[in-house]
Amino acid sequence: MFNKILVAIDGSPMSDKALDTALSLAKWQQADLLLVHVGRSVVMPPTMIIPSAENVYDAVRTAGEKILKQAKQKAEEEGFTPSAKYVEGDPAEQIIQLAEQEQADLVVIGSRGLGNIKEMVLGGVSHKVSQHVHCPVLIIK
Repeated sequence: MFNKILVAIDGSPMSDKALDTALSLAKWQQADLLLVHVGRSVVMPPTMIIPSAENVYDAVRTAGEKILKQAKQKAEEEGFTPSAKYVEGDPAEQIIQLAEQEQADLVVIGSRGLGNIKEMVLGGVSHKVSQHVHCPVLIIK
């Protein structure tokens, strides 16, 4: 039923549970795994003085790639050869786009990630993904 499972990874406890669930499902369905981490675009006010904006962008990317590498390593320990993608932008939009581009049959995502208070009030990434993606979504609590 599921040939390709996209798993959203952000380093939160819920995303760890999402990965564990996706690994179990992928074993059962003999599906391919696509691990995705979306680095948020860093917005800095023009009045903010920092030594180098590039250092901030690099730090965000490095942290995201580390989270993705750890998830990939865990999947490999379970016998998978997952694809892994780091992208930047709005997490929900990027997950929706990648699910379409990669022809995912299922998206697995944690119910809450490392988002801010505003996202919890407005419904968050998992809610937006579930409303707009073309395939089924499994939201892990």
